[in-house]
Amino acid sequence: MGIADSRGVIYDFAGPYHIGEDNMAFGAPTRYLQLDPGEMHGEDWDHALLAGCEIYSKRMHNICCDNCHSHVGRCLETGRYKGRSRWDMVTLCFWMFFKGTFTSTGGFLRTYLPSILAILLWVLIRH
Repeated sequence: MGIADSRGVIYDFAGPYHIGEDNMAFGAPTRYLQLDPGEMHGEDWDHALLAGCEIYSKRMHNICCDNCHSHVGRCLETGRYKGRSRWDMVTLCFWMFFKGTFTSTGGFLRTYLPSILAILLWVLIRH
């Protein structure tokens, strides 16, 4: 998960002490949410992003507890996006799952095809 600044540059917490810029850790985005910079109630959009990136550029990456979702949440918290002071990775996960838009049919397939194939393989092996 990444977040883009006002110029469209995507930032993501790609690993320990590293913020990727326009080169996401797991490849090109397959799904996105269009956020409204006008919904920031604290820092403006770019300042909130830079503040979140500054914090996360000094943190150890933890795949389960402190990851790219947490980084995006921190950026949104800093700017009090939609007036909220708490954005966590679970909220962002469900928000993306239910409200996200796929970039293309290929994006949909890259997201779900591996899981579908694994399930089909598991079903075939079991029977």
